[in-house]
Amino acid sequence: MDSYSSRISALIEQFARLPGIGRKSAQRLAFHVVNMPKEQAEGLAEAILEARNHVCYCRECYTLTDEELCPICQSTARDHSVIMVVENARDLAAYEKTGKFEGVYHVLHGAISPALGIGPNDIKLKELMQRLQKDVSEVIIATNSSLEGETTAMYISKLIKPTGIRVTRIASGVPVGGDLENIDEVTLLRALEGRTEL
Repeated sequence: MDSYSSRISALIEQFARLPGIGRKSAQRLAFHVVNMPKEQAEGLAEAILEARNHVCYCRECYTLTDEELCPICQSTARDHSVIMVVENARDLAAYEKTGKFEGVYHVLHGAISPALGIGPNDIKLKELMQRLQKDVSEVIIATNSSLEGETTAMYISKLIKPTGIRVTRIASGVPVGGDLENIDEVTLLRALEGRTEL
């Protein structure tokens, strides 16, 4: 028998479906939402629906945005000839926090992982290769230092090398097995500045 009413139980179940949210955290979130002022709860619900209905992929770099082009791709102050390839939008945000990268990004939305059945066609590699038809001088591969990230980096390097475009990989300083989103800005900046030719 459930100790909560059906509506509270349903809210707990919805929160528990979110990544990284266990049963206890889901209960805390549900009770917090139920105790919020009505306007605040309505604002939260509206923000969730608005984001779900209007956020899409940037036509150029495939990060999440609510416009055709994200603010980075729209910027004329950015160097569009240098593309940093990252696994997901959280990694892009981590590098943006350093405030030092002046190029643009390409978000793969994953990494090659034969064990999980994720191949090159399951991530945004074809779209990256299409972008390289433009005036690109360097591709910085900033995938995670995991087995999947390294596999993806080597695959991308082999694809790009024949084009004559410079391919670099972020330097060490990023711990093996670590996710970029959890690393501090100084470490990320050192890794960017110490990147090596592949």
